[in-house]
Amino acid sequence: MGGMPTASEAKSQADVQQKVARAASDRAVHEAFAWFRAHEREISDLQLEIARIPAPPFGEQARSEWLRQRFVEAGLEDAQIDELGNVLAIRNGSTAEASVIALSAHIDTVFPAGTSTASVRRENDRLYGPGISDNASGVVALLAIARAMEASQLRTAAPILFIGNVGEEGEGNLRGMRHIFANRVLRERISAMLVLDGAGTDTIVTQALGSRRFEVTVRGPGGHSWSDFGVVNPIVVLAEIIQRFRATSIPSSPKTTFNVGVISGGTSVNSIPETAMMRVDTRSAVMEQMDRLELALHEAVNAAVERATAGKNGSADIVSQIRVIGNRPAAELPPDSRLLAVIRAVDAQLNNPSHIHRASTDANIPLSCGCDAVAIGTGGTGGGAHTLQEWYDPRGRDLGLKRILLAVTALAGL
Repeated sequence: MGGMPTASEAKSQADVQQKVARAASDRAVHEAFAWFRAHEREISDLQLEIARIPAPPFGEQARSEWLRQRFVEAGLEDAQIDELGNVLAIRNGSTAEASVIALSAHIDTVFPAGTSTASVRRENDRLYGPGISDNASGVVALLAIARAMEASQLRTAAPILFIGNVGEEGEGNLRGMRHIFANRVLRERISAMLVLDGAGTDTIVTQALGSRRFEVTVRGPGGHSWSDFGVVNPIVVLAEIIQRFRATSIPSSPKTTFNVGVISGGTSVNSIPETAMMRVDTRSAVMEQMDRLELALHEAVNAAVERATAGKNGSADIVSQIRVIGNRPAAELPPDSRLLAVIRAVDAQLNNPSHIHRASTDANIPLSCGCDAVAIGTGGTGGGAHTLQEWYDPRGRDLGLKRILLAVTALAGL
């Protein structure tokens, strides 16, 4: 239960608020704000250009090279693409500080290879197309921040690391961010990270929603539906697994969920299939609940296979396999974090109402590593995420960009 802040907490928040106010009154910051308004059309054009470059999971190479070139044009230094396709560039600070403030946005889309980008377009002022908001709006925000800082000659004390990372969506399993934080030297340099993801300005993701995903496969000898009737059917076994797993109790708090999202198997209506497969998604705010669901899934699989083969001579021909295909750690930003205090102060300065939110984003990884991180939107509004009808309305984008720039400036110091 929260109470009244202590005197030291109140003083700390007041100091942060004053620092944000000083940054907001800086001439170069005001010039950067004006740049956002004056270049909205150019920003939207870049967003359309990004969205037209396919970036399916594990196929982000073309977009990585495009972003590297844009980073160079925006005046960033040491722009490079790492082994996985992450794009990193630095805007040096005025001091020799070893720590950096990181800004990241995932460059991949949820759509598979072969998805057409021909529908990417502008109608009136609204932008349409797969990935136009999630996360072309985040990638273009990186470029807008870098270009506005260069145009206004806004210099910070600490360096700012710009990152376009791969592998956020689906079975990408946060692989780009995992790779970055697996680098001990780089991990220890990042003192705070802002993850830019999607539209809006009303949320601060400080709570990382954990998820664990599984592929369950049951295999048998198969056969003809008439002559081999009685042979164990993997689809029937899979159905029993689902029934047993569905009976697993879950708590209302912390919120915990599970879902069977994909089922496949079989070749024809008159064939006993050799293989049946399903994919299961489990989520919770705490890791212990995901561990419990994983155990329940294993128990359901073992019990169903055992019952299906009991007393049958062909039991050795029935096998099951559970493979982990995704694992995102649950974590949370400490409520007394300086990063959170800065974001709160920025929102107060800009009269922007916002609330704490829990979600699964790239911020899961730095938070699980003990690095202060939040995920925030980039302004404007969007809808139809993860569909071909996705859209983005840039009205109000400048508020999101001001919010990002002011937070970075306050964190890095003028």
